[in-house]
Amino acid sequence: MRRLLGFMLVVCGLALGVPAAAGTSAGGVVRTDAGWVRGTTSGEARVYEGIPYAAPPVGDLRWHSPVAPRPWSGVRDATRPGNRCPQAAGLGQPASDTEDCLYLNVTAPRTAFRAPVLVWVHGGGLMSGAGSDYLASRLATRGLVVVTVNYRLGNLGFFGFPGLADGGAFGIEDQQAALRWVQRNIRAFGGDPRNVTVAGESGGAHSVCAQLMSPGAAGLFHRAIAQSSACTVSAHGDVRPLLDVPLFVPYEWHVGHGQTVAAELGCTTLECLRDKPAADLLAAPTFPLPAWGTAVLPSDPAVALPAGDYHHVPLLTGITRDEGTLFGPLLVPGLTPEQYPAALATQFGAHAPAIEARYPLGEYGGSAVQAASAIMSDLDWALPQWVADRTFAEEVPVYAYEFLDRTAPPIPDFPAGVEPLAAHGSELRYLFDLRGDEVTLTPSQRRLGDRMMSYWTRFAATGNPNGFGLPRWPRVTAGDETPYVQGLDVRRIRAFDRVEAHQLEFWASL
Repeated sequence: MRRLLGFMLVVCGLALGVPAAAGTSAGGVVRTDAGWVRGTTSGEARVYEGIPYAAPPVGDLRWHSPVAPRPWSGVRDATRPGNRCPQAAGLGQPASDTEDCLYLNVTAPRTAFRAPVLVWVHGGGLMSGAGSDYLASRLATRGLVVVTVNYRLGNLGFFGFPGLADGGAFGIEDQQAALRWVQRNIRAFGGDPRNVTVAGESGGAHSVCAQLMSPGAAGLFHRAIAQSSACTVSAHGDVRPLLDVPLFVPYEWHVGHGQTVAAELGCTTLECLRDKPAADLLAAPTFPLPAWGTAVLPSDPAVALPAGDYHHVPLLTGITRDEGTLFGPLLVPGLTPEQYPAALATQFGAHAPAIEARYPLGEYGGSAVQAASAIMSDLDWALPQWVADRTFAEEVPVYAYEFLDRTAPPIPDFPAGVEPLAAHGSELRYLFDLRGDEVTLTPSQRRLGDRMMSYWTRFAATGNPNGFGLPRWPRVTAGDETPYVQGLDVRRIRAFDRVEAHQLEFWASL
């Protein structure tokens, strides 16, 4: 538990009587069920930012299921993002301790009618990030209405305490409240509430997995995209992943963690904790993992997935080629070549010699950190993705990919001595423009991004990424032993043998 927590820390008055036609309101003014909003138009896209989808979760609403926002009169300015949910500073973004943060953003084609909708859940380990970080005009010009969402994070989003009903997953409930907002309001922006895809990367994909398993999300979406988070963590025999972090935990774990936080803050009651400043809770140890054993997630997803107990919708899912390069320097900073054999023995016991033979330092420029990162890419990401894809494919259409551009600029910048390659999160610039980002993709990378956006758009529209002019993308089939997934690379899009590239048969044999 201490190791897990330690790693987590590292790691309108205008035209009130005129009904708004779907997606065609003059001057960018649209009516929602809480009031009118005015956005901006840029090129072929309309953008509405900072729309409240729930009341500020402050006072007695801290650690409470989201409730409807208070309606407003007049026209609300929706030209600037809402507050970020409380979080530490990072990735060039300032810290925030403002709990009034449950806002979403809508980017729509200039003219749209019953367009498919993509609801994007941001990543950041359920501890950081904001929906407004992702600018979706490029996707909107391809015919999607894109909604990006803020949700409660860290101790404010994932927290338990004795007597706190259905705690441990308030952030997941926030996302469901946003999805319900979409069902009620997205027609006014030109979207189709009967054609909604929920999508996310990293912690956002983790959240997508939670929504797939949550009864409260039933009927709120019709397809799912999970980037860089399989919905299960695989362990084979006595071989454990390097991170060894569960995706979901029993609610009792959150209750115990909440009691620890309360003791650190000098509290014995929930009322005392609700009176504490958000900054105090940000400074306390955090445990940002969704809890099961509550109404939000009644069953352990590790059991629900193989039992087929989830929302049966088409799934597009995958990883980057080198997921571990972001995390290796955090988990084993400064690991030397001399320390490498002992570190493997500590982690893998009797399997260490075989693993060292498969991942010799000579193949990684003599860098033990780079070698450990490669092990993490294969064991912590590729293996569970392989297992999860085949499990889902027993019940639903699955389209699997691997992002292969090893020249992709990393997010964030990497420390000296570590080669990022196709790192965790490096595909995001190919789908979105990132707020405040000064990185420019090369022409070949932009072309790959165009192909990827076409795939993502086709999938959101139809549940199948294939379309005219795109390289064929075969689906994963139940019991299929084929090693291939759709390899997304700047040179060409091709079938990629993930089993060989990630030594998956070796890992599965241990």
